[in-house]
Amino acid sequence: MSVDLVQAYFDPGSALCLPSEAVLGPAARVLDGARQAGVPVVHTRVAYDAGGADGGVFLRKLPALAGFAGGGPLSQIVKEVAPAPGEPVIVKQYASAFFGTSLSSTLTSHGVDTLLVVGVSTSGCVRATAVDALQHGLVPVVVRDAVADRAEGPHEANLYDLQAKYAQVVSEDEALDYLAGLR
Repeated sequence: MSVDLVQAYFDPGSALCLPSEAVLGPAARVLDGARQAGVPVVHTRVAYDAGGADGGVFLRKLPALAGFAGGGPLSQIVKEVAPAPGEPVIVKQYASAFFGTSLSSTLTSHGVDTLLVVGVSTSGCVRATAVDALQHGLVPVVVRDAVADRAEGPHEANLYDLQAKYAQVVSEDEALDYLAGLR
């Protein structure tokens, strides 16, 4: 599962821009490993209608999300982790990839029981998606090297908390070894 690896987080002109693009290499390798293992790969991106009415309180709380209104260029997945043909892209309006989307039924229809998570941001959408995966009866696995946040403190604190309560947190190498074992 690739969470919100969209232009807004890598465009220096965006209010949501992260301090580094380092997450993209590990995320791309994990996605490629999943494809080679023949497991479903699902992507998410954020988009709101042109006026942002479907953003509700979340958009009011975080006005920088207005960059996703109209589904413009900032909401497009970056080329380094672009979906392969046939890979679903779930459009979401809130932090969790599960909330108000077809993700749960998509995963169920593919017989998925474990969700490898890559993407941004660790303290926001990655965390919310991992917590909801657990609450949907899936085993969430967050790939430490393939998730990122705006600052190291929240990133590390959320990885610590995810590992303690909600998910397995693994390295890129551990994720790739797991996927290789599925082939």
